[in-house]
Amino acid sequence: MSHAEHALPAPQTPKVPTVRTHHGDAFTDDYEWLRDKDNPAVRAHLQDENAYAEAVTANQGPLREAIFNEIKARTVETDLSVPARKRGWWYFTRTAEGCQYAIHCRVAATDTGDLAADWTPPAIEAGVPIAGEQVLLDGNREAEGKPFFSLGGMAVSEDGTLLAYAQDNAGDERFTLRLKDLSTGALLPDTIENVFYGLAFSPDGTRVFYTVVDESWRPHQIKAHTLGTDPETDVVIFQEDDPGMWLGFDLSADRTELLISIGNSEYSETLTLDLADERAVPVMLVSREHRILHTADPVTLQGRRAYVITHDRKALNNMVSLLRADQLALPYAQQRWDTVLEHRDTVKVEGTAATATHLVISVRKDTTERIQVLPLAGLGTESQLPAVEPEFDEELYTCSLANAELEAPMIRLSYTSDFTPARVYDYMLADGTLSLRKQTRVNNYDPANYLATREWATAADGTRIPLTILRRKEITNESPNPVLVYGYGSYEMSMDPGFGIPRLSLLDRGVVFVIAHVRGGGELGRQWYLDGKKLTKKNTFTDFVDATKHLLDTGWADPARIVALGGSAGGLLMGAVANLAPQLYAGIIAQVPFVDALTSILDPELPLSALEWEEWGNPIEDKEVYDYMKSYSPYENVAALPYPRIAAVTSLNDTRVLYVEPAKWVAKLREETTGSAPIVMKIEMDGGHGGASGRYEGWKTRAWDYAFALDTLGLNREGA
Repeated sequence: MSHAEHALPAPQTPKVPTVRTHHGDAFTDDYEWLRDKDNPAVRAHLQDENAYAEAVTANQGPLREAIFNEIKARTVETDLSVPARKRGWWYFTRTAEGCQYAIHCRVAATDTGDLAADWTPPAIEAGVPIAGEQVLLDGNREAEGKPFFSLGGMAVSEDGTLLAYAQDNAGDERFTLRLKDLSTGALLPDTIENVFYGLAFSPDGTRVFYTVVDESWRPHQIKAHTLGTDPETDVVIFQEDDPGMWLGFDLSADRTELLISIGNSEYSETLTLDLADERAVPVMLVSREHRILHTADPVTLQGRRAYVITHDRKALNNMVSLLRADQLALPYAQQRWDTVLEHRDTVKVEGTAATATHLVISVRKDTTERIQVLPLAGLGTESQLPAVEPEFDEELYTCSLANAELEAPMIRLSYTSDFTPARVYDYMLADGTLSLRKQTRVNNYDPANYLATREWATAADGTRIPLTILRRKEITNESPNPVLVYGYGSYEMSMDPGFGIPRLSLLDRGVVFVIAHVRGGGELGRQWYLDGKKLTKKNTFTDFVDATKHLLDTGWADPARIVALGGSAGGLLMGAVANLAPQLYAGIIAQVPFVDALTSILDPELPLSALEWEEWGNPIEDKEVYDYMKSYSPYENVAALPYPRIAAVTSLNDTRVLYVEPAKWVAKLREETTGSAPIVMKIEMDGGHGGASGRYEGWKTRAWDYAFALDTLGLNREGA
């Protein structure tokens, strides 16, 4: 940053004290006034922040450009998905060079009676339409002239003649639902505003189901719209009034039932709706009263309906049971739940899916996600066969289910690792053979040049923390290196092995990229999550610091050249780490950071706040939670410390982490820091939680972050 550092003074943020009082504790907040985004003074302040960030990072412009061009050059821009067969059609997407968004297409399938041939996807070439190809939706056309574009769901009716789709043009995750006649390409007059994710047609195509959010952006209603009627008359199928519960739905594999799920991170409820009967009402499958976290998949066994339930009843890492439909009428305590997969301490069961012949189980074993397959014949009985797991030749990889169609003789798997670009396999259920359907092409890339290895850091309390160390293969820990440490550690989300083109731009400049799999994530099962939430949340932060110390102790990291990176709840981690150990880091990048967590969660009117109580605790009612959160919430713990160079990156329209959090945090950091390193905030004025929309905009965002990191690590040769 050198010469540009003092080109423009940092914005002065006026102080307007407001006092927040809870549990007898009064907290004076000088910067809460920044919450009012309609206030012209707030808008002007945000523009000043952008101008300052631009001035401070001006010498990174050429490096950003170089990284963007590297991402673009490596990406095969004209790309295709592997067609997926659904009800007589092959569905696929195309992305074309120069286009930001995907084009959704289909072509009719043929039935010859030869199952293997009929389920072998057609060969599709980039830029070459095939006979009978139909464009369902062209994202580029939909996005024309709009500041933002995102799809919230797509569904095709059972007979293939109607398309329902939801689009967002603001970045606020409120979508407009439209219907299209695929035989004519014409839009139907039906338009429904303010819908949320999730769409499904009834089997006869006369109704479409969708979800609606309440004032706090929580999905709370499932509605049915009858085509051709006024949306004002749409029927509420189900309404959830508990502000701490999230509502959603899925179609059963045979598309005859709508499975309604209500839940939080600790327990859930499932009801089922018979779609064949328009007058049907939802029937309880598993009530929330039992306080078990679960998912359900309907299957038909020897002509009788049953439900495969993945649940944590007396099973911390989940087990799988079979509940036959005839048991539903019995009281819960008398129902017979037959074991399909017993509980294991070392394996977390993530969920299931079903075809007409097999059950597919997603499990997490040795920190990574993989798939197991089990025939339905004999399921839940003594004659049940053992589960089979497709094998791959890498130690650290991610294998997940991409598609399981009811009548298909195969399932489709997605495979990736840190240095293996995404692959698509078809796994034949009859004999377990794997067919590679696609290997994502990457230009100017040789996987043999890179290495991914696993190390274990030891936390202060003796817990072993997994680290993934990514680098070019000639780089060792015999001499110290510039390091970027990434972490998340919340909501039981795992940072799984996965290929990313942008990261190569760091690795090729000699950076060692480390992922710290801290507690609060899900890498080592449910307990790993429980040990990093609510009143154990601080483990997430201390694990990250201990992981960084491990990199210093083992010779990987140059003490003067470590940058930390995290986003959203990982941005909270960044804020906490900045207060805990500012001296360890040359720089910290916090993307859409949740750094004013206590203020947000104390306001039940704010978007999604009530849902957060399951993760952090409820500080409104519980003084212990309030005190604990106050002791780590980054904004409230900013102190006279030598903060390193910090970049907060955010979006004005983000509904998940409001821009005001980083805005307040940055103002407070500047006020308190005893260091001279610049602290900047870059705010995207049109984007949502993921930043701007469109792939090129996404690359620009990543290039900005990585250029900031490289500059901080002393690797900005372009801007020197």
